[in-house]
Amino acid sequence: MDTKGYQQYKQQSINSMTPGELLMLLYDELVKRSTLASLALDKADWPRFEAALDRCIDIVNYLDETLDRQYPISQDLSRMYDYFTYEMGRIKIGRNKGELDRLRPMLADMRDAFRAAERSGAAQEKQA
Repeated sequence: MDTKGYQQYKQQSINSMTPGELLMLLYDELVKRSTLASLALDKADWPRFEAALDRCIDIVNYLDETLDRQYPISQDLSRMYDYFTYEMGRIKIGRNKGELDRLRPMLADMRDAFRAAERSGAAQEKQA
């Protein structure tokens, strides 16, 4: 199978996305990886569990690093991202299913809030 063509297609797709679409892609991946971590924890598949949480931490760190600090909400988001990173580190070390189950809905809520904001912004652009 020719994966080079697929990789080029994937790269073009990412390059043509709006910032809002990229943000949604990151949040979707964050929620997906947290779910994978939960499933791996159930199966005591420690390497997969740790890899999934490491990827979650990488995504949250990236989201924090790319915040536009000129807006006041960025400080609040940064603190939230710090909290998520801290909790994921604790979950990883303690292999704590209860804490992971408590954190996952928060990640999904953040994704849903950004998705709603993206839709609202797109609707406003159409009206203008």
